Amino acid sequence: MMSEENEKIRKQMQIVCIDDLVPQNHLLRVIDKAIDWSFIYDLVRDKYSSDTGRPSIDPVTLIKIPLIQYLYGIKSMRQTIKDIEVNMAYRWFLGLELYDPVPHFSTFGKNYTRRFKDTDIFEQIFQHILEECYKFKLVDPTEIFVDATHVKARANNRKMQKKIAHEEALFYEEMLRKEINADRIEHNKKPLKDKDDNNGPGIGGGSDKFEDYTDDIPLDGKEIKCSTTDPESGWFHKGEHKNVFAYGIETACDKNGWIIDFTVNRGNEHDSRTFKGLYDKLKGIGMQTCIVDAGYKTPAIAKLLIDDGVTPLFPYKRPMTKDGFFKKSDYAYDEYYDCYVCPNNQVLKYSTTNRDGYREYKSCGHICANCSYLGQCTASKEHVKVVTRHVWEPYMDMCEDIRYTEGMRELYSHRKETIERIFGTAKENHGFRYTQMYGKARMEMKVALTFACMNLKKLAVIKERWELKMA
Repeated sequence: MMSEENEKIRKQMQIVCIDDLVPQNHLLRVIDKAIDWSFIYDLVRDKYSSDTGRPSIDPVTLIKIPLIQYLYGIKSMRQTIKDIEVNMAYRWFLGLELYDPVPHFSTFGKNYTRRFKDTDIFEQIFQHILEECYKFKLVDPTEIFVDATHVKARANNRKMQKKIAHEEALFYEEMLRKEINADRIEHNKKPLKDKDDNNGPGIGGGSDKFEDYTDDIPLDGKEIKCSTTDPESGWFHKGEHKNVFAYGIETACDKNGWIIDFTVNRGNEHDSRTFKGLYDKLKGIGMQTCIVDAGYKTPAIAKLLIDDGVTPLFPYKRPMTKDGFFKKSDYAYDEYYDCYVCPNNQVLKYSTTNRDGYREYKSCGHICANCSYLGQCTASKEHVKVVTRHVWEPYMDMCEDIRYTEGMRELYSHRKETIERIFGTAKENHGFRYTQMYGKARMEMKVALTFACMNLKKLAVIKERWELKMA
């Protein structure tokens, strides 16, 4: 028998407890009991007056609002507030009663501007949750996976202006300069004079020169695009179709997928240039092996890690050689005589050490002019072959030996299960494909809270399973 009592049910009055309206296995229930949220009071105590002003919104409630947004990947704060108004689980998590008014969507933004701006409170929240993971011995920092992803900035691609890029000092610049001058003196060359303008690497001028480590070439003097709506973002292009203003999020995680730390950079800064900032934050955690992709495979990073006692694990990187020409590996390096030997058994002697730390080895043009391999060797008009070797090349050779060590190939394959999965989950489930906020500081807040949510969700689920096993 069909019944029609919808209108009657809507007007019924019942005495209910909001706790009864939230399922016992709801994710927010599991998360709420995973940690003691009172730690937030200690973090924000100095941001509030103790005896003046109107009563504020509970700081825990205030912080939990964006946590809900990032946990469920809600696109904006305005939409988050709308969902809180009708979602009993959200109200329960925030400590709101059934008829309590929900804060206005601008409330958190105002509090951020007046209280939390220019502070590291959100990174402290991230670190506190990470410490909880350490307490349960869930994190293993001996093997760290590092990579970067891009988050689209809130910037119109057509609202931009072009500026001249100025070279930023590389973290190894002073150390490299000393190495170069020492190497030049050893080869009876004069030390290089300091120059204000650097026109790029000293390996240019010939298509036959071998150079695999071009990621840290400065952009000084180049014209770059700068957003007028979010000047702190960077013009990011990958492939033919992806050209947007974005932020680069460099992230480190352990082999179990726990997010250890992160940095936020402009979208146009290469991973090899921003690595030092993240690496400095990872010091002291007990890292033994650092697993990175080909974008980090530079002599400077190899030296940095090996000198600090960390084992770098780089992947194979295809030589950047024109089709039809010999690869660099076809030229044998003689360490005793400090020279290269070409496939036709001719010697390439040391010529100079350029400003970028590369030794240049040159062949004799008169001999090469009559060589049968000339077309596969060089396109130089003078028939001179140039092969370059970085002063820190021995570190790269050590990295190659590490790559062939037993177990390293399997270890590198875990990247797809760790750091790459983190990025995929963040973008698919936590609204990490783009940001609705302007500026690097707010982007750091978004990243800290998003990664805090991801660690917290894993921690809460694991603790819940343990409790069920113990029951």
